[in-house]
Amino acid sequence: MSTQTQQSEAAVQPVSSTYRGGIVVWASIVAALGGLLFGYDTGIVSAALLYVTPEYHLSEFGQQAFVAVLLAGAVVGVIGGGPVVDRLGRRRTLITVAVIYLVAALGSSLLGWLPLIYAARFFLGLSVGASSLVVPMYIAEIAPARIRGRLVSFNQLFVALGIFVSYLVGYAFAPMHGWRWMIGLAAVPAAIMLVGLLPLPESPRWLAATQRVDAARTVLGRIRRTEVEADTETNEISLSLRQEKAVRFRDLFASRGVRRGIVIGVVVAATNQLAGVNAILYYAPTMLKQAGFGDSSAILSSVGIGGAFLLFTLIGLLLVDVLGRRPLLIGGTIIVAVALSAIGALYLVPQSTTTGGLLVVGLIVYEGVFAASLGIAIWLVNSEVLPNRVRGKAQSFGTVTHWGLDLVISLVVLTVISSLSATGLFWAFAVFAIAGAIVMWRILPETKGRTLEEIETSLEHGAR
Repeated sequence: MSTQTQQSEAAVQPVSSTYRGGIVVWASIVAALGGLLFGYDTGIVSAALLYVTPEYHLSEFGQQAFVAVLLAGAVVGVIGGGPVVDRLGRRRTLITVAVIYLVAALGSSLLGWLPLIYAARFFLGLSVGASSLVVPMYIAEIAPARIRGRLVSFNQLFVALGIFVSYLVGYAFAPMHGWRWMIGLAAVPAAIMLVGLLPLPESPRWLAATQRVDAARTVLGRIRRTEVEADTETNEISLSLRQEKAVRFRDLFASRGVRRGIVIGVVVAATNQLAGVNAILYYAPTMLKQAGFGDSSAILSSVGIGGAFLLFTLIGLLLVDVLGRRPLLIGGTIIVAVALSAIGALYLVPQSTTTGGLLVVGLIVYEGVFAASLGIAIWLVNSEVLPNRVRGKAQSFGTVTHWGLDLVISLVVLTVISSLSATGLFWAFAVFAIAGAIVMWRILPETKGRTLEEIETSLEHGAR
């Protein structure tokens, strides 16, 4: 049989003979460990701060800097991550992220000189910021359309899981004041992520973007059910890449629909941060300690807060396609504002066991409702209101808004509490939440059950 005949026969073999569908789910789980790393460090710093502060005699500014230096790294990671992920590829960037996180987590826990600890935390932030960009990207690019939404949501679910696990670890090591163990154990999931990434395929979209269409087709042949499905997606990727290359940053604002999509993404990201979620996650034990709790009691109460965040993230994922984006987002933000107002009022009441219990309940309600609404919506809305051809560039506005405000808020929380009191801080967050709900009510479209093309058309014509 001639070589040409053999090649012809091979070409018509069904892709299902090499199809391994489980690899997509496994790849999504491994990649989403990047979200777990982010969630873990977000939560563990709140417990570690209780013991780092007296050991290094940190001032109020020093405590805020300990938190904020990671976020400064995250901002740099987000801004610089785009060119890196385009040059190295999604998989190799994730491997690099895991290596940096592994080394930086160990460095943060083993180093003794405070400036070096801050430097290690900056590199932790670099990896966290880059992973927030590349994890959803990688999952979206390998997942088939029919389950893409659920798989991309793994990232937010793993963020919530990381927060919850961090609170459990913080409570376990609180009796020995083991803040170095708390931070250093982040190296474990980083090592698992690193090993798990090694056998995974590269993103077919990146392979096509770097002129390796045949390699992209081969990868799709492994992770799609039929030859037709793999061929169709290969053609769609090639068309999408041609359209995307024609778009420059200045072109983003030429279309009314894209402009509105960018504004919506920025508003949702800003509301997410200005409603105070990360400020509370970073400083919850410190705030509870100021309210009269002991160290261990403050951290144990945080376990309940982290558990609510995880549970309601799951509930939100189940409800988002049932209730729709507008009711969940706007209604959830209003409830968040009410919870913030109640928490602020509790700080005006003389502290007692009852007041402390109500404060914890208020924080649990706040974190739970936030997780089920604004928590899952920030990445979902950004991905739905922006057309494929501009999403890579346009989505960066919302992402930078998220990390930039996170950095600013982490730097001023304790200062604001000292200047305005905890009541003033929580009521300020409540005002921002109400303002965000009003703006979203005016501009946010309902994207439930609509194609991306239908959403784009409605935004272009000013409809919701």
